[in-house]
Amino acid sequence: MFRRAIISTIIYIFLTLLGLFFLVPLLWPVLASINPAATLAVKWPTAPSLSNYATILTNGVVIPPFTNSAIMAISTMILVVILSGLAAYPLSRFQFRFKNTLMLGVLFASALPILALVTPLYAMYVSLNLQDTLQGVILFFVASALPFSIWLMKNFLDSVPYELEEAAWIDGASTFTALIRVVLPICAPGISVVAVWSFLGAWTNFFVPLILLQTQELEPASVNIYTFFGSYGQVNYGQLAAYAMLYALPAVALYTLVSRFFVKGISGGLKG
Repeated sequence: MFRRAIISTIIYIFLTLLGLFFLVPLLWPVLASINPAATLAVKWPTAPSLSNYATILTNGVVIPPFTNSAIMAISTMILVVILSGLAAYPLSRFQFRFKNTLMLGVLFASALPILALVTPLYAMYVSLNLQDTLQGVILFFVASALPFSIWLMKNFLDSVPYELEEAAWIDGASTFTALIRVVLPICAPGISVVAVWSFLGAWTNFFVPLILLQTQELEPASVNIYTFFGSYGQVNYGQLAAYAMLYALPAVALYTLVSRFFVKGISGGLKG
């Protein structure tokens, strides 16, 4: 018993030290963002201030990129949730020929390396006059997120008892009404998983907007932060850290709002 307690204590100490080791890099943007004289060193500021946040918010540098990112991420999230739900419902509720083949095709599509498709897609976008447009980037985000979202949504719908829909039909509800009022509320954890996953995928994507967008006014925050510098080309680490903190805020806030659904939903999707 004593030996087991010693081993457990050693393991917990090791894991705590390991966690602190990974926590140090995360402390830098937090501390540097409130330090007007920030450097690459992780240290507590001598005179903490919010001047870095005030500067980047008032100089008009971050508002357009954040607006572009919000447009792309929210549009992608809404379209992915709607389209994946409409595609997953018949896959979950109906039996038809080649259903398993179709599901394997969806699973295969979700495993394709997206960056490998960017070059031929760019050529197609040029022919369709979709390059250097937010709509083109949104379409790419939606298309790349749909296969895995359909697979997840289908598994979530499988967990809803079919008898509940039949009871709603007996009470006079249409198929669409039963879907909206019976199935979707039960699938709220799964929908939250798909919504958060698609939002974060669009919000944090760097390479696709970098390749497809050439106009600086259309740059999302993920690309703009890469080229963010202070005066005369010198890096202002405090403002860069404040930019990074603001960039991470929407993702953290969204996850916090749906966290109680997220854990339940992701476990249900993996079981399916």
